Amino acid sequence: MTEAPRADLTKVPEEIASMFDSVATRYDMMDTLMTGGLNHVWMTALRKAVAPHPGERILDLAAGTGASAAALAQGGAEVVACDLSEGMIEVGRERHPELEFVHGNAMDLDFEDGSFDAVTISWGLRNIPDPALALREMARVVRPRGRLVVLEFSTPPSRVFRGMYNVYQSTVMPAIARLASTNDGAYDYLVESIRAWPAQEELGRMIAANGWSEVEYRKPHRRHRLHAPRGQAAAVKRERRGRGMEVAVVSEMLGGGAEGYVNPMSQTYGSDKDLAPAKREDDGWDPRQW
Repeated sequence: MTEAPRADLTKVPEEIASMFDSVATRYDMMDTLMTGGLNHVWMTALRKAVAPHPGERILDLAAGTGASAAALAQGGAEVVACDLSEGMIEVGRERHPELEFVHGNAMDLDFEDGSFDAVTISWGLRNIPDPALALREMARVVRPRGRLVVLEFSTPPSRVFRGMYNVYQSTVMPAIARLASTNDGAYDYLVESIRAWPAQEELGRMIAANGWSEVEYRKPHRRHRLHAPRGQAAAVKRERRGRGMEVAVVSEMLGGGAEGYVNPMSQTYGSDKDLAPAKREDDGWDPRQW
Protein backbone atom coordinates (compact mmCIF):
# COMPACT_ATOMS: atom_id res chain seq x y z
CA MET A 1 0.00 0.00 0.00
CA THR A 2 1.42 3.38 -1.01
CA GLU A 3 1.87 5.82 1.86
CA ALA A 4 -0.18 8.98 1.50
CA PRO A 5 1.96 12.03 0.72
CA ARG A 6 2.64 14.34 3.63
CA ALA A 7 4.66 17.55 3.66
CA ASP A 8 6.77 18.74 6.59
CA LEU A 9 7.90 22.16 7.76
CA THR A 10 10.59 22.37 5.08
CA LYS A 11 7.60 22.97 2.77
CA VAL A 12 9.17 21.59 -0.39
CA PRO A 13 6.77 22.82 -3.13
CA GLU A 14 6.53 19.42 -4.83
CA GLU A 15 5.63 17.77 -1.52
CA ILE A 16 3.07 20.48 -0.70
CA ALA A 17 1.48 20.05 -4.13
CA SER A 18 1.40 16.26 -3.86
CA MET A 19 -0.19 16.43 -0.40
CA PHE A 20 -2.94 18.75 -1.61
CA ASP A 21 -3.47 16.59 -4.68
CA SER A 22 -4.27 13.73 -2.31
CA VAL A 23 -6.97 15.65 -0.39
CA ALA A 24 -8.51 17.58 -3.29
CA THR A 25 -11.75 15.64 -3.72
CA ARG A 26 -12.82 16.08 -0.09
CA TYR A 27 -11.02 19.33 0.67
CA ASP A 28 -14.11 21.58 0.75
CA MET A 29 -16.05 19.12 2.90
CA MET A 30 -13.14 18.84 5.34
CA ASP A 31 -12.81 22.61 5.46
CA THR A 32 -16.42 22.90 6.57
CA LEU A 33 -16.11 20.08 9.11
CA MET A 34 -12.85 21.35 10.61
CA THR A 35 -14.11 24.91 11.02
CA GLY A 36 -17.68 24.10 12.02
CA GLY A 37 -18.90 26.04 9.00
CA LEU A 38 -16.94 29.19 9.83
CA ASN A 39 -15.10 28.90 6.51
CA HIS A 40 -18.21 30.31 4.84
CA VAL A 41 -18.22 33.24 7.25
CA TRP A 42 -14.57 33.89 6.49
CA MET A 43 -15.22 33.85 2.74
CA THR A 44 -17.86 36.52 3.23
CA ALA A 45 -15.38 38.56 5.26
CA LEU A 46 -12.78 38.11 2.53
CA ARG A 47 -15.16 39.38 -0.14
CA LYS A 48 -16.12 42.42 1.94
CA ALA A 49 -12.47 43.16 2.60
CA VAL A 50 -11.49 43.11 -1.05
CA ALA A 51 -14.72 44.85 -2.13
CA PRO A 52 -14.43 43.60 -5.73
CA HIS A 53 -16.48 45.29 -8.42
CA PRO A 54 -17.00 44.93 -12.18
CA GLY A 55 -14.01 45.83 -14.28
CA GLU A 56 -11.43 44.74 -11.72
CA ARG A 57 -9.02 41.84 -12.19
CA ILE A 58 -8.12 39.90 -9.04
CA LEU A 59 -5.48 37.22 -8.50
CA ASP A 60 -6.47 34.64 -5.88
CA LEU A 61 -3.39 32.68 -4.81
CA ALA A 62 -3.57 29.28 -3.11
CA ALA A 63 -7.07 29.24 -4.58
CA GLY A 64 -7.46 25.49 -4.15
CA THR A 65 -10.79 24.30 -5.50
CA GLY A 66 -11.96 27.87 -6.08
CA ALA A 67 -14.14 28.60 -3.04
CA SER A 68 -12.42 31.91 -2.33
CA ALA A 69 -12.21 32.87 -6.00
CA ALA A 70 -15.93 32.15 -6.44
CA ALA A 71 -16.72 34.36 -3.43
CA LEU A 72 -14.69 37.19 -4.95
CA ALA A 73 -16.28 36.75 -8.38
CA GLN A 74 -19.70 37.44 -6.86
CA GLY A 75 -18.75 41.11 -6.87
CA GLY A 76 -18.51 41.07 -10.66
CA ALA A 77 -14.72 41.17 -10.92
CA GLU A 78 -12.65 38.92 -13.17
CA VAL A 79 -10.87 36.47 -10.86
CA VAL A 80 -7.87 34.33 -11.75
CA ALA A 81 -7.58 31.32 -9.41
CA CYS A 82 -3.95 30.22 -9.08
CA ASP A 83 -2.74 27.17 -7.17
CA LEU A 84 0.33 24.93 -6.89
CA SER A 85 -1.72 21.71 -6.82
CA GLU A 86 -2.89 20.31 -10.14
CA GLY A 87 -5.31 18.06 -8.26
CA MET A 88 -7.00 20.99 -6.54
CA ILE A 89 -7.22 22.84 -9.86
CA GLU A 90 -8.84 19.82 -11.55
CA VAL A 91 -11.54 19.65 -8.88
CA GLY A 92 -11.95 23.42 -8.99
CA ARG A 93 -12.54 23.46 -12.73
CA GLU A 94 -15.29 20.87 -12.31
CA ARG A 95 -17.01 22.79 -9.50
CA HIS A 96 -16.50 26.29 -10.87
CA PRO A 97 -16.34 26.16 -14.68
CA GLU A 98 -17.02 29.90 -14.77
CA LEU A 99 -13.61 30.65 -13.20
CA GLU A 100 -10.19 30.82 -14.83
CA PHE A 101 -7.76 28.42 -13.09
CA VAL A 102 -4.01 28.51 -13.65
CA HIS A 103 -1.19 26.44 -12.22
CA GLY A 104 1.47 28.54 -10.54
CA ASN A 105 3.98 29.04 -7.75
CA ALA A 106 3.49 32.14 -5.58
CA MET A 107 7.27 32.60 -5.36
CA ASP A 108 7.58 32.91 -9.15
CA LEU A 109 4.36 34.21 -10.63
CA ASP A 110 3.96 33.98 -14.38
CA PHE A 111 2.22 37.35 -14.70
CA GLU A 112 3.44 40.72 -15.89
CA ASP A 113 4.03 43.62 -13.53
CA GLY A 114 0.87 45.48 -12.61
CA SER A 115 -1.49 42.83 -14.01
CA PHE A 116 -4.08 42.90 -11.22
CA ASP A 117 -6.13 45.32 -9.16
CA ALA A 118 -5.91 43.09 -6.08
CA VAL A 119 -4.16 39.96 -4.84
CA THR A 120 -5.54 37.64 -2.18
CA ILE A 121 -4.22 34.54 -0.47
CA SER A 122 -6.27 32.51 2.01
CA TRP A 123 -4.61 29.93 4.25
CA GLY A 124 -1.76 29.61 1.77
CA LEU A 125 1.02 31.96 2.83
CA ARG A 126 1.85 29.55 5.66
CA ASN A 127 2.55 26.77 3.14
CA ILE A 128 5.16 28.70 1.17
CA PRO A 129 8.82 27.99 2.00
CA ASP A 130 9.82 31.62 1.38
CA PRO A 131 6.78 33.77 2.21
CA ALA A 132 8.86 36.96 2.02
CA LEU A 133 9.66 36.24 -1.62
CA ALA A 134 6.00 35.49 -2.31
CA LEU A 135 4.96 38.81 -0.76
CA ARG A 136 7.36 40.63 -3.05
CA GLU A 137 5.94 38.78 -6.04
CA MET A 138 2.42 39.79 -4.98
CA ALA A 139 3.55 43.39 -4.80
CA ARG A 140 5.05 43.13 -8.28
CA VAL A 141 1.91 41.91 -10.01
CA VAL A 142 -0.55 44.46 -8.60
CA ARG A 143 -1.08 47.73 -10.41
CA PRO A 144 -0.70 51.18 -8.80
CA ARG A 145 -3.53 51.58 -6.27
CA GLY A 146 -3.77 47.79 -6.06
CA ARG A 147 -4.48 46.01 -2.79
CA LEU A 148 -3.65 42.86 -0.88
CA VAL A 149 -5.79 40.74 1.42
CA VAL A 150 -4.33 37.86 3.43
CA LEU A 151 -6.35 35.36 5.45
CA GLU A 152 -4.33 32.99 7.60
CA PHE A 153 -4.37 30.88 10.75
CA SER A 154 -2.32 31.72 13.80
CA THR A 155 -1.95 31.04 17.51
CA PRO A 156 -4.48 32.76 19.80
CA PRO A 157 -2.88 35.37 22.09
CA SER A 158 -5.21 34.50 24.99
CA ARG A 159 -3.68 31.84 27.25
CA VAL A 160 -7.07 30.31 28.05
CA PHE A 161 -8.28 30.18 24.48
CA ARG A 162 -4.85 29.03 23.31
CA GLY A 163 -5.13 26.05 25.62
CA MET A 164 -8.60 25.19 24.30
CA TYR A 165 -7.40 25.64 20.75
CA ASN A 166 -4.43 23.34 21.31
CA VAL A 167 -6.74 20.65 22.70
CA TYR A 168 -8.97 21.00 19.66
CA GLN A 169 -5.98 20.69 17.34
CA SER A 170 -4.61 17.68 19.19
CA THR A 171 -7.83 15.70 19.58
CA VAL A 172 -10.82 16.85 17.53
CA MET A 173 -9.03 17.69 14.28
CA PRO A 174 -7.15 14.36 14.06
CA ALA A 175 -10.36 12.45 14.81
CA ILE A 176 -12.25 14.24 12.04
CA ALA A 177 -9.35 13.69 9.65
CA ARG A 178 -9.23 9.95 10.36
CA LEU A 179 -12.98 9.62 9.81
CA ALA A 180 -13.49 11.80 6.75
CA SER A 181 -10.25 12.68 4.99
CA THR A 182 -8.52 10.85 2.16
CA ASN A 183 -5.17 11.65 3.83
CA ASP A 184 -5.26 12.23 7.58
CA GLY A 185 -1.50 12.87 7.65
CA ALA A 186 -2.09 16.07 5.72
CA TYR A 187 -4.01 17.43 8.70
CA ASP A 188 -1.13 16.58 11.02
CA TYR A 189 0.92 18.90 8.84
CA LEU A 190 -1.84 21.51 9.11
CA VAL A 191 -1.54 21.57 12.90
CA GLU A 192 2.27 21.64 12.80
CA SER A 193 2.33 24.51 10.34
CA ILE A 194 -0.18 26.58 12.32
CA ARG A 195 1.80 26.16 15.53
CA ALA A 196 5.03 27.15 13.79
CA TRP A 197 3.51 30.19 12.08
CA PRO A 198 4.29 33.67 13.49
CA ALA A 199 1.78 35.69 15.49
CA GLN A 200 -0.14 38.57 13.95
CA GLU A 201 2.26 41.39 14.64
CA GLU A 202 5.27 39.40 13.46
CA LEU A 203 3.46 38.47 10.26
CA GLY A 204 2.52 42.10 9.77
CA ARG A 205 6.15 43.11 10.10
CA MET A 206 7.10 40.48 7.52
CA ILE A 207 4.60 42.01 5.12
CA ALA A 208 5.88 45.51 5.86
CA ALA A 209 9.46 44.43 5.21
CA ASN A 210 8.69 43.02 1.78
CA GLY A 211 7.28 45.79 -0.33
CA TRP A 212 4.23 46.83 1.68
CA SER A 213 3.85 49.76 4.08
CA GLU A 214 1.35 51.02 6.68
CA VAL A 215 0.28 47.48 7.45
CA GLU A 216 -2.58 46.92 9.86
CA TYR A 217 -3.87 43.79 11.55
CA ARG A 218 -7.15 43.30 13.33
CA LYS A 219 -8.18 41.53 16.48
CA PRO A 220 -11.79 41.40 17.67
CA HIS A 221 -13.11 44.99 17.94
CA ARG A 222 -9.65 46.53 17.53
CA ARG A 223 -7.34 47.46 14.69
CA HIS A 224 -3.59 47.67 15.06
CA ARG A 225 -1.30 49.59 12.75
CA LEU A 226 2.37 48.76 12.57
CA HIS A 227 4.58 51.82 12.64
CA ALA A 228 7.17 51.73 9.90
CA PRO A 229 10.83 52.19 10.82
CA ARG A 230 12.02 55.77 10.34
CA GLY A 231 13.90 54.99 7.14
CA GLN A 232 10.92 53.24 5.60
CA ALA A 233 8.57 56.06 6.58
CA ALA A 234 10.94 58.57 4.99
CA ALA A 235 11.07 56.55 1.77
CA VAL A 236 7.28 56.54 1.59
CA LYS A 237 7.18 60.27 2.22
CA ARG A 238 9.63 60.94 -0.61
CA GLU A 239 7.37 59.04 -3.01
CA ARG A 240 4.17 60.87 -2.17
CA ARG A 241 4.34 62.94 -5.33
CA GLY A 242 3.82 59.88 -7.54
CA ARG A 243 0.82 57.74 -8.35
CA GLY A 244 -0.98 56.04 -5.49
CA MET A 245 -0.90 52.33 -4.75
CA GLU A 246 -3.17 51.04 -2.06
CA VAL A 247 -3.38 47.69 -0.37
CA ALA A 248 -5.86 46.05 1.91
CA VAL A 249 -3.96 44.19 4.56
CA VAL A 250 -5.57 43.51 7.90
CA SER A 251 -5.35 40.57 10.21
CA GLU A 252 -8.26 39.32 12.21
CA MET A 253 -8.42 36.58 14.80
CA LEU A 254 -11.54 34.56 14.03
CA GLY A 255 -12.24 31.68 16.32
CA GLY A 256 -8.95 32.53 17.97
CA GLY A 257 -6.88 31.36 15.10
CA ALA A 258 -7.53 33.07 11.79
CA GLU A 259 -5.83 36.19 10.57
CA GLY A 260 -7.57 38.05 7.78
CA TYR A 261 -5.93 41.14 6.39
CA VAL A 262 -8.78 43.47 5.72
CA ASN A 263 -8.03 47.22 6.12
CA PRO A 264 -6.84 50.00 3.80
CA MET A 265 -3.07 50.19 3.56
CA SER A 266 -0.65 51.98 1.38
CA GLN A 267 1.79 49.98 -0.67
CA THR A 268 5.06 50.93 -2.23
CA TYR A 269 7.05 48.50 -4.33
CA GLY A 270 10.36 49.15 -6.00
CA SER A 271 12.23 52.41 -6.16
CA ASP A 272 11.52 52.72 -9.87
CA LYS A 273 7.73 52.94 -9.65
CA ASP A 274 7.33 56.25 -7.79
CA LEU A 275 4.34 55.04 -5.83
CA ALA A 276 2.67 56.61 -2.84
CA PRO A 277 -0.12 55.95 -0.33
CA ALA A 278 -3.62 56.68 -1.57
CA LYS A 279 -7.18 56.26 -0.37
CA ARG A 280 -9.97 54.58 -2.30
CA GLU A 281 -13.09 56.31 -1.02
CA ASP A 282 -13.47 57.74 -4.53
CA ASP A 283 -14.30 54.38 -6.12
CA GLY A 284 -16.69 53.04 -3.52
CA TRP A 285 -14.33 51.19 -1.18
CA ASP A 286 -14.96 52.58 2.29
CA PRO A 287 -12.21 51.50 4.72
CA ARG A 288 -14.17 52.84 7.69
CA GLN A 289 -16.49 49.84 7.59
CA TRP A 290 -13.60 47.86 9.09
